[in-house]
Amino acid sequence: MGVPAFFRWLSRKYPSIIVHCVEEKSKECNGVRIPVDTSKPNPNEVEFDNLYLDMNGIIHPCTHPEDKPAPKNEDEMMVAIFEYIDRLFNIIRPRRVLYMAIDGVAPRAKMNQQRSRRFRASKEGMELTEEKHRMREEVLQRGGYLPPEEIKERFDSNCITPGTEFMDNLAKCLRYYIADRLTNDPGWRTLSVFLSDASVPGEGEHKIMDFIRRQRAQPNHDPNTHHCLCGADADLIMLGLATHEPNFTIIREEFKPNKPKPCALCGQMGHEIKDCQGVAREKRGEHDEFADTVPVSEQEFIFIRLCVLREYLQRELTMASLPFPFNFERSVDDWVFMCFFVGNDFLPHLPSLEIREGAIDRLVSIYKDVVHRTGGYLTENGFVNLERVELIMQAVGVAEDNIFKKRKEDEVRRRMKEKKKRLKAPAFLPGGQFAPQALGGRDRPMAVQNARQTAFDMRMQGSRYQQNKVRPCTQQSALPKISVLGVKRKAEDSDSEPEPEDNVRLWEEGWKQRYYKTKFDVDETDDDFRKKVVKSYVEGLCWVLRYYYQGCASWKWYFPFHYAPFASDFKDIKDMFMEFEKGTKPFSPLEQLMGVFPAASGNFLPPTWRALMTDPDSSIIDFYPDDFAIDLNGKKYAWQGVALLPFVDERRLRASLEKVYPDLTSEEVRRNSLGSDVVFVSKSHPLCDFIQELYRSESHEGTQIPPELCHGTQGILYLDQEIKFKDPQYEEGHVFKAVILPGAKIPSKVLKPGDWEKSSSGPWRPQLGFNPNRHQVHLDQSAFRALGHGGGQYSSAPPPSSYHQGNYRPPLRDHPPPFQRESHTLHPFWWFSA
Repeated sequence: MGVPAFFRWLSRKYPSIIVHCVEEKSKECNGVRIPVDTSKPNPNEVEFDNLYLDMNGIIHPCTHPEDKPAPKNEDEMMVAIFEYIDRLFNIIRPRRVLYMAIDGVAPRAKMNQQRSRRFRASKEGMELTEEKHRMREEVLQRGGYLPPEEIKERFDSNCITPGTEFMDNLAKCLRYYIADRLTNDPGWRTLSVFLSDASVPGEGEHKIMDFIRRQRAQPNHDPNTHHCLCGADADLIMLGLATHEPNFTIIREEFKPNKPKPCALCGQMGHEIKDCQGVAREKRGEHDEFADTVPVSEQEFIFIRLCVLREYLQRELTMASLPFPFNFERSVDDWVFMCFFVGNDFLPHLPSLEIREGAIDRLVSIYKDVVHRTGGYLTENGFVNLERVELIMQAVGVAEDNIFKKRKEDEVRRRMKEKKKRLKAPAFLPGGQFAPQALGGRDRPMAVQNARQTAFDMRMQGSRYQQNKVRPCTQQSALPKISVLGVKRKAEDSDSEPEPEDNVRLWEEGWKQRYYKTKFDVDETDDDFRKKVVKSYVEGLCWVLRYYYQGCASWKWYFPFHYAPFASDFKDIKDMFMEFEKGTKPFSPLEQLMGVFPAASGNFLPPTWRALMTDPDSSIIDFYPDDFAIDLNGKKYAWQGVALLPFVDERRLRASLEKVYPDLTSEEVRRNSLGSDVVFVSKSHPLCDFIQELYRSESHEGTQIPPELCHGTQGILYLDQEIKFKDPQYEEGHVFKAVILPGAKIPSKVLKPGDWEKSSSGPWRPQLGFNPNRHQVHLDQSAFRALGHGGGQYSSAPPPSSYHQGNYRPPLRDHPPPFQRESHTLHPFWWFSA
């Protein structure tokens, strides 16, 4: 979800939700790699039942990584994806279900953001190509050395969109991968594997939520199932809370700022393309045998324990002296709803609410007062009480003027503080791998990378410093400024450089008039227009919450403006929303490509469809501008700004496509059709015999899965060349209850009294694994260097053998976990076709 800084804010406010993953490494014996046996107990001292993979969070870093050289071809990309999944599986070791979900065709509300991202990516890619060409000429003219320019087609990440050949190939490769693991990996033998590829409509994480929602509404669902969801989007935290499952954990990559990236021009580490000097590459190894290897530290993973977050929220949201019994589950739903105001993928955030300024804490404080006054909660099962929401908005609106003025004061104060810091800073202090380290510090120093380039930079900085000492002050001000970290300060960051033009000036009187005139080109006195914007935003709030708790309420609804209204504009909103249009359908994959792609990515489309993007006589040529403005909207960087792209008119788009539909080949028609989830099991799985019997009976109708054969999972099987799976179906208008299920056992409390207070005794360090009593060994920097140099003999040591000493474990069930049941002789088998 588009909530910048949400996870950073959450992890700082509630630090104990974070647990570092324990990962068992494979060993090598006589040159042969011995894989990890994932059928053994989990080294994190917790057993997970279901693992859900939001695959787009895996596909993007594997196909175009930022911190290492990109794969050379599509085959290498697929292998990287397989290895990433293997690593996650090794950490989690699910025992019942593995669900892989790739983004399919998204609701219209999400397509606006997808369109903005893809237009930006295309524009940035072309700008990078132009910059590389310009810098190459400059470096070579100065006599620098650069490796020969590779004649290589730039990988367009826009191909990671439903309907492209790349996504079709990925789906085929994942089928092969699943088949191989079910056949050869003993850790997969008990699993039911579900694959929802890009042909299945819906965003990956919401397909996962729909699966969980529909399973937990079945009578055979185990309320103590331990779920683990992999993904880096902030909205996964809200989605996990919305399930009201007591055992829900999220795994994601640990974010490490300022990770070194290879130069896009010379491929060396330690500098960016704009600072490339064309310094000859150092020889790696005695005979340069490591020339093609790049020293990259392995990405580590962390757990986010939502059960611990619930503990924090229970303390924070509990209200005394209410005129009715306090319902914690309802207050959690209200907290999730309030987080929407600071940003999401479907609506722009309100101008007065910024996470960095404590917006969520402000909303919670107002919320408690509103609940006391109105005698009820904001939401119920995904439906919004607009009358109570209006009270919160009006309370925020009263403070808007002060919020904007304080924001400006804080910005001025920050700039002055940075200026003083730079003036007091030493002339040059090396950063990164050569940065000074605190004595006795436990932080692992960065690996030495491209020392020659760093030494060159240090000499240049020292030379500039000597020149500055003898120059007059008036000349020194024109020289590059050096920051504390030893990196040249960007020209645009200089105090002498004017701030981005801001015609709205929210901190000055008349800000509302200027806002509507500048952003919407209407007068503030135009009450009808403001009500129209507010009405659309109110509809959006109702749509988003329904999407999180009940599924997609409308495939065609979207917010038709680039900017949000003010909180003070939310007046008389009680009757602004009634209900969404019923029976709407998603776009087809190729139609979505036409709706989100820029003309530069038209090569992924059929020729006659592509022509509609570039032909001057095309009736929809206005949907595909060659260039577009980015409104910084009070921000500092372009990526934070608003891309001012025209909205796609669905009726005009479909009318134009009717003329080119007959030009599709049979292969393109297949890629343009909507698909179904597919289920896979091994030959040793109890469901395998049942499926074999269905094939023998030549059944062509949908068949219910016996829950006792599939760990309680229910749904409908359709036999074809593949075994297609359909979630349990419910009557139209069915409401999924947002409650803790009967029989669910709440995990033991983790937080101690001291965890409620921020410690000032030193930096907080996250727990390793789920056992709070695990004793960690202290290593100083020399020990870290010894272990990290060449992968010493201890680098792949297995975890401790005592797995069950932790206090934090999912509740014991009446039946033993799958891996403790009676063992059978393994005959892995992948069931895919008849």
